[in-house]
Amino acid sequence: MKAVRFHETGGAEVLRYEDADLPVPGAGEVRIQVAGSAYNPADGGLRGGFLPIPVTLPHVPGYDVSGTIDALGDGVDGLSLGENVVGFIPMNADGSAAQYVVAPANVLVKAPVRIPLADAAGLPSVGLTASQALFEAGRLTAGQWVLINGAGGPVGGYAVQLAKRAGAHVIATASPRSTEIVKAAGADEIIDHTATTVLDAVTEPVDVLLNLAPITPDGFTALVARVRDGGVVVSTTPTVPTPGDEERNVRAETIFVHPDTDVLSNLVALVDSGDLHVEIARRVPLSELPAIHQQADAGEIHGKIVAVPPAV
Repeated sequence: MKAVRFHETGGAEVLRYEDADLPVPGAGEVRIQVAGSAYNPADGGLRGGFLPIPVTLPHVPGYDVSGTIDALGDGVDGLSLGENVVGFIPMNADGSAAQYVVAPANVLVKAPVRIPLADAAGLPSVGLTASQALFEAGRLTAGQWVLINGAGGPVGGYAVQLAKRAGAHVIATASPRSTEIVKAAGADEIIDHTATTVLDAVTEPVDVLLNLAPITPDGFTALVARVRDGGVVVSTTPTVPTPGDEERNVRAETIFVHPDTDVLSNLVALVDSGDLHVEIARRVPLSELPAIHQQADAGEIHGKIVAVPPAV
């Protein structure tokens, strides 16, 4: 089969589009003929050796997958040959940037039918991150106010949609490039962070502050003043400590996304009902994935990219 792999860590130049052995599913696993493999920034971190996640070299990146089951390992129940699935697969195992990938059956759910199967790869990890940040960590409920800093990215797009659907008042920061997408996602207020500071623009206290963007420690700490007493600060950026305020009972939560098939199935159902939109910026052939890594390293990637393997 064809796959994108790196045999050593480093820049995008270490990625090779090459032949690899067809993987064989073990007990509790299935093999998926890949329809789509989503690029995520953490793929670049793994390739560069920056993330504390051990991988065996050569390694196939890609932890978001959509595709069709073509082989079952022993002891697999609830999934069938020929079934279209989607999932967030283990980051330390060979991933979906290939024509086939082996994945644990217990991280997969039926794929949405409303959108192209390849595009469904853009849902799992970012959708789960948004949901877990808002509802598990943030405990967001109807009527509350939420500030989503960095709403223009893929996680932010889902966070705005999910928060608005939950009945929250959504304040979102975005650049002019992504303003229309954030508006379409349902944000009640949009702050152009290139024209004003978030601290100056937010005048009413919020119940939940969700940070999805690069931010300085001082800047992050200053934003806590905009969170009401008893509120919560949630962040997906572990390189900067998440600040709280013990005196005002403001909690601090840092999110590390984890598989959750119940939540993922619910997200798929929302996609199929038309209540959640999957935004894909580009589909590219799998052979172009090294170029996508190079563009991402240069800060030139905006929106979700899905790599599509060649037909088998």
